[in-house]
Amino acid sequence: MGRYLKTVTGAGGRPGAYELALDPKRHTLETAVEVAGLAERAGFDALFTPDLLSFNGQGSIGSQDSLTVMAALSLVTEHVGLISTVTTTFNHPFNLARQFGTLDHISNGRAAWNLVTSSIGEENYSGEDLPSPEQRYARAAESLDVINALYDSWGEGALGHDEEGHVRFDPSRVRPIDHKGTFFTVAGPLNIPPLPQRRPVQFVAGQSAAGLELAARYAEVVFTSLPTLDVALDFVTRLRRRAAELGRPEGLPLIMSSFHATFGATESEALRLRREKQEAIDLVAGRAVLEDMLGGIDLSDLPLDGPVPIERVPELGSVNRRRGRVEVFGRQVAEGRTLRELIIAAQDTGHWAPVGTPEQLADAVEERMDAGVLDVLSIGGIGDPVTHDLVVNGLLEELRRRGRLRRDRVGDTFRENLELPELP
Repeated sequence: MGRYLKTVTGAGGRPGAYELALDPKRHTLETAVEVAGLAERAGFDALFTPDLLSFNGQGSIGSQDSLTVMAALSLVTEHVGLISTVTTTFNHPFNLARQFGTLDHISNGRAAWNLVTSSIGEENYSGEDLPSPEQRYARAAESLDVINALYDSWGEGALGHDEEGHVRFDPSRVRPIDHKGTFFTVAGPLNIPPLPQRRPVQFVAGQSAAGLELAARYAEVVFTSLPTLDVALDFVTRLRRRAAELGRPEGLPLIMSSFHATFGATESEALRLRREKQEAIDLVAGRAVLEDMLGGIDLSDLPLDGPVPIERVPELGSVNRRRGRVEVFGRQVAEGRTLRELIIAAQDTGHWAPVGTPEQLADAVEERMDAGVLDVLSIGGIGDPVTHDLVVNGLLEELRRRGRLRRDRVGDTFRENLELPELP
């Protein structure tokens, strides 16, 4: 049957941080703490936090610092992994190594890093334009080289106990890294103790050609937008072919998909809920979201029920922000979908959005697992009682009944629970 499915949920919900900030008797992580408890009791493998670096960027006022949130949640959980999203474009690798290393220590081996290269936020870090995707991914690759070298700068036996049980430190087993590269000069070694997992679990978010190359070389898990099975098969085939060429272990990177499903107790209820959700869309605001997905083009002159001319879609090489999303939605434009259909699809930002009962959705999950394009499923909304019941007592229980999802965790660290191969 192959691998067991792994599950992730977002560490957020309602009320959100901005609502909670208005009440001096509550703290802004109250909802996240509640969701973390629900996730742990339901057997989720990890919590996930995004990061936004601009005011009102990508439809949100902003978000609290992802690493700080996860550090706090580590103290109120025992088992779930902690996936924090942090960019390499505006951070230095020595700081990142210390921050994620510290999170791994305080969580006893549950840290994971979702690496992004950021398509927004440059105005808050310099007066310069956002670097090109190629430059951002080159910086990300060098950052990972530096960070992994720092984690490996402590050799086996550098820190231990002597015969009397006292802490023994052998400085001869700790080596500088002496990195001199295009973007960074870092002497090393890392100045925190060796990590419980040796390295945090490495997620990489991205879908463009440059993102695929980075993921194939470094990622243990890839988080990307795969709206249909055909798109998933194409992307995963290219990704794993390249990973094999680079000498990566078979089956790596694992694939994580965001599950934007519409659940219903019956099929007719699920279809009704999806129809109501689509009818409630503000089409003007929705068109703005689609325009962003297509590289910032103007679609205001087009009729809702006509196709978008393929000539409107920019060449991928000319796109500096969210190139992967342009590729996803450009493909849908080429299929002749109407502007209205594209606006509806853009509500899920290119992610997988099936509809049905828990049993029907379990069928959809199994189809992707059997096709080899799904290893980790990200499911949101478990803070809502109705969604929680449909997900936890419906979908997840059905997947366990079918032998697709473990009932118990298999280790103490996140790396062990993901059942990843040993690090090189």
